[in-house]
Amino acid sequence: MDALKLLALDEEDLGVVSAHVQDAVFKVAGIHYDARRRQFSLVLNRFVWEAAEGKRRSFERRRALLLFKCVTAVRSLGFDRADMEAVLDLLALRFVLKGEGPEGTVELVLAGDALIALDVECIEAQLADTGGAWETAFKPRHPEGD
Repeated sequence: MDALKLLALDEEDLGVVSAHVQDAVFKVAGIHYDARRRQFSLVLNRFVWEAAEGKRRSFERRRALLLFKCVTAVRSLGFDRADMEAVLDLLALRFVLKGEGPEGTVELVLAGDALIALDVECIEAQLADTGGAWETAFKPRHPEGD
């Protein structure tokens, strides 16, 4: 399968990126904010949902980079940023518009009621696979209604 490359410039695009990073896992060490360049990046292992349909035994994960530009501030809640080996589970990306926009807050919703909030001037996000796929027997599951 070809490497995934997506660009999000509005809330609808961000929803597509969110679907592709649902259930991605990453270490705190993979979080980086460059205030001077106003960029936030996250190195993650995403579950390859687009290759999982119809499969029953073998699934894939891929190393990927999630990058946000035009970031003016970053806040986190619910995890220890000093614990570089802690593994976090990304559930979804949400956008909360501030006023008339285009500025607002991109929320990276994490398992365990944790959150990373990015104040942005506008939505400008990129998701790109950076490495090959590896096999996993585990397919993330969610309770009905989630």
